[in-house]
Amino acid sequence: MAAERRAKADTLSLRRRLLRGRFHLADNSFACHHSSSCRLFFPEDPVKIVRGQGQYLYDEQGAEYIDCINNVAHVGHCHPVVVQAAHNQNQVLNTNSRYLHDNIVDFAQRLSETLPEKLCVFYFLNSGSEANDLALRLARQYTGHHDVVVLDHAYHGHLSSLIDISPYKFRDLDGQKEWVHVAPLPDTYRGPYREDHPNPAEAYATEVKHVISRAREKGRQIAAFFAESLPSVGGQIVPPAGYFPQVAEHVRRAGGVFVADEIQVGFGRVGKHFWAFQLQGEDFVPDIVTMGKSIGNGHPVACVATTQAVARAFEATGVEYFNTFGGSPVSCAVGLAVLDVLEQQQLQAHATHVGSFLMELLRQQKAKHPIIGDIRGIGLFVGVDLVRDEVTRTPATEEAEYLVSRLKEHYILLSTDGPGRNVLKFKPPMCFSLENARKVVTKMDTILTDMEENMRSCKTLRL
Repeated sequence: MAAERRAKADTLSLRRRLLRGRFHLADNSFACHHSSSCRLFFPEDPVKIVRGQGQYLYDEQGAEYIDCINNVAHVGHCHPVVVQAAHNQNQVLNTNSRYLHDNIVDFAQRLSETLPEKLCVFYFLNSGSEANDLALRLARQYTGHHDVVVLDHAYHGHLSSLIDISPYKFRDLDGQKEWVHVAPLPDTYRGPYREDHPNPAEAYATEVKHVISRAREKGRQIAAFFAESLPSVGGQIVPPAGYFPQVAEHVRRAGGVFVADEIQVGFGRVGKHFWAFQLQGEDFVPDIVTMGKSIGNGHPVACVATTQAVARAFEATGVEYFNTFGGSPVSCAVGLAVLDVLEQQQLQAHATHVGSFLMELLRQQKAKHPIIGDIRGIGLFVGVDLVRDEVTRTPATEEAEYLVSRLKEHYILLSTDGPGRNVLKFKPPMCFSLENARKVVTKMDTILTDMEENMRSCKTLRL
């Protein structure tokens, strides 16, 4: 029998005691200041979510929120096709992948049909962090090298091996390891090479070349270049076209491999292509691709795709790779169902249609509100960069936090990212609609107008 649902205050109290959070309850409002290991959205007044359906989440009072940020629920919260696939397979068999079973090979085959022919060997895991950790092992075994080049502000997972290659994390912990080399984020709005540069792709790729050269001068050898195909934590960045192919040329010349992290942005989110790395050109093929989050629509599934050559080198160690739950019949049934829904409901085309409409609405707001410094993105991966000054592009961090908080009051869930925590990030479930986009932007317009009338930091933007 299911336990009776707790009051919000009771849930907060238990979370404080069991999850090492510190909460303060006063005047019937909630303030939440707790450890980074369990930080809640909207800590000043957390939302207690008890149900999800499609692009909507529901709190304990039944209030409906538009979810603009849950890219994990890729085809929609609790999609009936995905839920039924998991249920049906759970009723028959769920065991490890040492037994012969159709689901794992069917899933691998379906994934292979979405990827360049060269990427034809698959490893199944449970999380994006596991996938990136395996990618690191594959790269090191194949190249015989140890070092890694990453982009500034990158985040690739929570395992120790991945914290080490995530500047977003390691700068607040043990610092940069000698085997990690950081290249500038290819940000054409805030980076050293901006929208007025004649060839930002080449300029940023040359920076990677210089990073590699400096490392080799110190006797270091490069195993891999890791990059999210569209850097998310870095601020919803879209690298200039042609950047990845040029970087791959420099990396491979140094004896390394190119790892494309598609955990946040794969599976049709960009609309134009199934994989975000394909935005860099038809001829560009990474050596390793990692997948997670959206692959299972909330079920813990992840995958690494690579080449025969990389896989053979890994097998040559004589130490098998085995993952107890990775590639289980239930996990693969869920993954197949997600692919079915994406295809049957034409969600990739939907992402293009709705994403283009959202971007146009946001551009109209940019013309109206000087606090909006930049609109960038593709498909249903969109960033809105808020600034305090149009010339200096100073991040409007406090304003962004205030805007997100006000949107929550209007039952719209949005969050911020980027080094300055000033970039509004849109990564909604793929069923996010035209009407959702219109409603969200209309509320943004109302709140920004109010901010400009009442907040000095926004008033100065009109001078």
